[in-house]
Amino acid sequence: MRTLASYVYGEWVEGQGEGAVLVNPATEEALAVTGSDGIDFAAAAAHGRETGGPALRAMNFEERAEMMKAMSESLHAHRDELLGLGVANGGNTRSDAKFDVDGATGTLAAYASLGRGLGDKKIMLAGEGVQLGRSARYWGQHILTPREGVAVLINAFNFPAWGWAEKAACSLLAGVPVIVKPATSTALLTFRMVEILVSDAVLPEGALQYISGSAGDLLSHLTEQDVVAFTGSAKTGRIIRGHENLLARSVKVNVEADSLNSAVLAPGLDPDGDTARLFVREIVKEMTQKAGQKCTAVRRILVPSDDLDRVRDEIAQALSAIRIGDTVNGDVRMGPLATSNQLRDAHEGIAALAAEGEIVVGGMDPVGDGKGYFVRPTLLLNSDPAAAREVHVREVFGPVATIMPYDGTPAAAADLVRRGAGSLVAAIYGDDVTFMGDLVAGLAPWNGRLYLGSRKVADMAVGSGAAMPLLKHGGPGRAGGGAELGGLSGLRLYQQRTALQGDRGLLNKLLGG
Repeated sequence: MRTLASYVYGEWVEGQGEGAVLVNPATEEALAVTGSDGIDFAAAAAHGRETGGPALRAMNFEERAEMMKAMSESLHAHRDELLGLGVANGGNTRSDAKFDVDGATGTLAAYASLGRGLGDKKIMLAGEGVQLGRSARYWGQHILTPREGVAVLINAFNFPAWGWAEKAACSLLAGVPVIVKPATSTALLTFRMVEILVSDAVLPEGALQYISGSAGDLLSHLTEQDVVAFTGSAKTGRIIRGHENLLARSVKVNVEADSLNSAVLAPGLDPDGDTARLFVREIVKEMTQKAGQKCTAVRRILVPSDDLDRVRDEIAQALSAIRIGDTVNGDVRMGPLATSNQLRDAHEGIAALAAEGEIVVGGMDPVGDGKGYFVRPTLLLNSDPAAAREVHVREVFGPVATIMPYDGTPAAAADLVRRGAGSLVAAIYGDDVTFMGDLVAGLAPWNGRLYLGSRKVADMAVGSGAAMPLLKHGGPGRAGGGAELGGLSGLRLYQQRTALQGDRGLLNKLLGG
């Protein structure tokens, strides 16, 4: 069984002690052991600041872009191997593993393209300059420069490839080195990606470090110029936000947490039309892709009362046809949850949702011989969502969603969606401009992204669960209040915004204008 070392202060370091065992969640076979006891986390943070930071800041945007292009190409050259690790350690189907691994390399490539567009500069302008005096000679201009710290990237178990790569793409292009801390249970894929990049020497020393196992006391060694970017549970996010050292030093913290995402079907649609078919097709995909273990997966399905029975039956029929099992079998369409704890939590969540509703299809019956962390695709019905509580507060992180009726008005749909207290994404499916416009206005303050499905995009839609590099990923309230990606705006987390005030001619010379 392989031991996964950490890559810190320029060397591979194996953790002391027993460590944690990583398993194949379909078979429960042990795959690797990992741990971080004995690592000097203060030295790791200092190595990033003192070695990686200066090396990255010495590069202009074009040079950083070429580095990131090389990262993408280096990882893509090992694509088949990485997909295999995603299947083995994550329980993914090959298609789901592609969603993760190709998302990682694609995001790195996308930010490489953005970086090339910034040219040979090292400073970004933040908006237009402004005249401050009686003449244009006295001028003000905001600029963005890389923070002189290190970015600690703490990622969830569900996207061991894309999760860290999308954060690193923004941080590295901004000129800030990273320390990657993946969730331990699925760290085998992340470990191998870092191992490839270190072996191919595509980054300057200190720009990329990696921790296998616990982050130990790393947060206690962060300083005012450092950044923490976290994806995971709201509970852990609160712990990180409340860390004494982070508060005392005003360390920047970005959190992407739980999210009760919704999908709303507009009234009056042709049941056989493109939009209605798109709705059912994408609901099924969002529930079952990566076994529902996506922060952007649909959890609440809102359907006009007149359409409820038909849509419920269509979704249930499609879910019943999903074959579950070990994803090494090519005809399996959904694998297991990642850990035994995730399975336990999913069963508890289904029971809580069923207590105020009913199970339409799926449930908690064992799959196969009971080996592995499998849960059936489960659709529940809540007939009175206005009086319900659990469906609006409990996220079951698996292939589980609840269908609910509403009266067909934008106001009623918006009211139900808002009860989720802030989400990463809400999807609206319809062709009526007035309905869509009213619902967009009602949902925008409560969601980081709105996905609009209609007949005109039915042949090119990618689903609400796909976070695109050029669009914001993050949401208000319960979703953590963070913001990642969004094109160049994703760099802002890792940059300092500074106002320059003085002679316009001098500013132009300083900024190359």
